[in-house]
Amino acid sequence: MAIIETEDLTKEYDGLTAVNKLRLKVEEGEIFGLLGPNGAGKSTTLLMLTTLVRPSSGTGKVNGFDIVSQPDHVRKSIGIVFQDPSSDDTLTGYENLKLHGMLYNMPKDLREKRIKEVLKLVDLTDRKDDLVKQYSGGMRRRLELGRGLMHHPKIVFLDEPTLGLDPQSRENIWQYVEKLSKEEKISVIITTHYMDEADKLCDRLAIIDRGAIVAMDSPENLKKIIGGDVINIKIKAPNLAEIKKLDFIKKITEREGFVSLAVINANEHLAQILKMIGNVESVELRSPTLNDVFLHYTGKEIREESAEGGWAERVVNYKTKK
Repeated sequence: MAIIETEDLTKEYDGLTAVNKLRLKVEEGEIFGLLGPNGAGKSTTLLMLTTLVRPSSGTGKVNGFDIVSQPDHVRKSIGIVFQDPSSDDTLTGYENLKLHGMLYNMPKDLREKRIKEVLKLVDLTDRKDDLVKQYSGGMRRRLELGRGLMHHPKIVFLDEPTLGLDPQSRENIWQYVEKLSKEEKISVIITTHYMDEADKLCDRLAIIDRGAIVAMDSPENLKKIIGGDVINIKIKAPNLAEIKKLDFIKKITEREGFVSLAVINANEHLAQILKMIGNVESVELRSPTLNDVFLHYTGKEIREESAEGGWAERVVNYKTKK
């Protein structure tokens, strides 16, 4: 059963198409990723699906409710973890969760029971009475994950959930996302521009570039598209005329002093390839990655950089442009 479904969902701003005729179907219970560089349309898609921005055209349903005509029902069905911290750092972890429960009109007994459950889920029971300003970045992100689960949502949206975190904290967040998906039995929608994050977490993902989906499948199936291993060669003046005639080479990409080859059984053919090209400065042989898939479809790599402005900031700006 589809928990999210869109048909030609589009958002335009002053002649700029941020999201272009998006057709998307997310199944109940899966972790689904929207992978793309900053400005690709990932966050705008989430803004529409969470009813914070009205689409210019097209339709979308979340948990069976229309995002335009039934926004209140959609909001009761979802939890959101913003890209930028949104918890109140002058309150304790417990107080932040209590406030969230009160905003959703949760009965006191249910609210207190749920606070205990989510604190345990994100391993913050021992720190619940500490001010959030005393939390590390990873702890604060975990608190916001817990807050997004307080009202038993069917779907949780995570916008760049590990942006700016250190490697250990990122690994911890990944574990909590997998845990909440299994234990809470909810669907998780993640936007990210981190390849390893999408590969690790997502059952399926959509690669988005310039507001449109260019590929959608499981990470494993997407990597199979490359058609072999990847050989990256650094060379100033490559001679590729003869290489292009070899039937075990499926794709050749040249960029910035490098030649990237998709090769069937690369270990068997590496010596032959290097001899034919000549004057190689360095060589790397590896299995395909999602970055190779993205390069295959878009002709460019994703730069792993900080996002330009957080989601909360964009919401404020976009509200004036509905």
